[in-house]
Amino acid sequence: MGLKAVLSKVFAAWVNKDLDKIRKNSIALQQKTFQHLISSAKNTAFGKDHQFEAINSYDDFKKQVPIRDYEDLRPYIDRVTHGDPDILWPGKPEYLAKTSGTTSGIKYIPISKESMPEHIKAARNALLSYIHETGKAEFADGKMIFLQGSPVLNKKAGISVGRLSGIVANLVPKYLQKNRLPSYAVNCIEDWEQKVDAIVEETLHADMRLISGIPPWCQMYFDRLAAKTGGKKIKNIFPNFKLFVYGGVNFEPYRARIEESIGFKIDSIETYPASEGFIAFQDSQKEKGLLLLTDSGIFYEFVPAEEFFNENPTRLSLQNVELDKNYTLILNTTAGLWGYSIGDIIKFVSKDPYRIVVTGRIKHYISAFGEHVIGEEVEQALMRVANEQGVDIVEFTVAPQVNPAKGELPYHEWFIEFGKKPTDMKAFALKVDKALQKKNIYYFDLIEGNILQPLIIQSLAKDAFINYMRSQGKLGGQNKVPRLSNDRKIADELEKYIVE
Repeated sequence: MGLKAVLSKVFAAWVNKDLDKIRKNSIALQQKTFQHLISSAKNTAFGKDHQFEAINSYDDFKKQVPIRDYEDLRPYIDRVTHGDPDILWPGKPEYLAKTSGTTSGIKYIPISKESMPEHIKAARNALLSYIHETGKAEFADGKMIFLQGSPVLNKKAGISVGRLSGIVANLVPKYLQKNRLPSYAVNCIEDWEQKVDAIVEETLHADMRLISGIPPWCQMYFDRLAAKTGGKKIKNIFPNFKLFVYGGVNFEPYRARIEESIGFKIDSIETYPASEGFIAFQDSQKEKGLLLLTDSGIFYEFVPAEEFFNENPTRLSLQNVELDKNYTLILNTTAGLWGYSIGDIIKFVSKDPYRIVVTGRIKHYISAFGEHVIGEEVEQALMRVANEQGVDIVEFTVAPQVNPAKGELPYHEWFIEFGKKPTDMKAFALKVDKALQKKNIYYFDLIEGNILQPLIIQSLAKDAFINYMRSQGKLGGQNKVPRLSNDRKIADELEKYIVE
């Protein structure tokens, strides 16, 4: 074991003591964060407009600050991006994280001098938690790869602008710089396919021990490595590869194929970063869920998912949440986001400590007939049946078909790219449908009441989703295929890839 691995174990023990404070004192830490946020921002334009000076409690806050999405907050953000100081948070942001929105076009999420270190600290602590619990630190002595966006930053009104992963790439601690791949030059390649090919060339003979990224794009990297080496498993290319770090999507639909590519069941760490803040990470290999980071400059609110689109939905602080209930996540941050809906649905799987799982997106659902099916339900229904039958799922998405052929009932249409297909597609589809009915009582009622017919699966050609994402200019990086849509925009594009 090398020096870095030895030192990391000592550091991990120290960090774990700090994390224990989060595990044991989350409510108190949230109250402290709330007070700090209100006090710090009371003289900003937003603070003055919303009478922060008179806010003494969370109930006061809810009366003054409505829930907003990006478009609602945009008048303030536009002032920030024009260079005006003291708008949402004191001073100007350190960075603007550039993201793409479905309705807003390009979005600019402010990252302040105070909030940026929390991103770095959380990513570091996710690894150190793993080391502390498992005692496995050997990966620290080898090479680590982070499949991410370009680190090239531009300027907007004097503020550095880039993708979150690219911003973070510029801030990797010095003690990791020598371990880190790809090189800066390769990381700057904008075209994703060229970039992956360059990463393959650069890493093929390196001592890769940790690989991190969004699962579908990591799979693309593994596929290119296999093609380059005549079909070798990753374990034979990188014999010391021991840890996979991921975020952005649920890993389960990708797990079987990724582990097949690797050649064994890999240890993994799930993280929950967003441009708006680093929200949670997997702090234990033994416990379900991700530890909610309650002292990272974010005050969390939770709206019952079924109430989110109500005029006056219930808003809860951490101390009032319940287990196994879906909530829309609302953030208030040291970067100046207030009552901000991040668009994610989470639920708590533990309150001692507070651990969460991400169950879907508030805008990614199907409720064309009142069923309100969410991502967690379709993923679990599909993967349960696929695992039982040894079926390999590469990628999938679901949309409603409200205008079926004459004489047919409407249905949910599933577009699936298979690695290994079912032997009987109709029987497979029926089993998935039954599994979904068990997950969602409204869907069950619609099937039983002959409002909907059972779901129909369309099998797609190899690389259908890669080709679709390429056609949309969203190949690679932090881009993800939505699991669910309440319209046919994605479905109509995917029809050209259907195979018999």
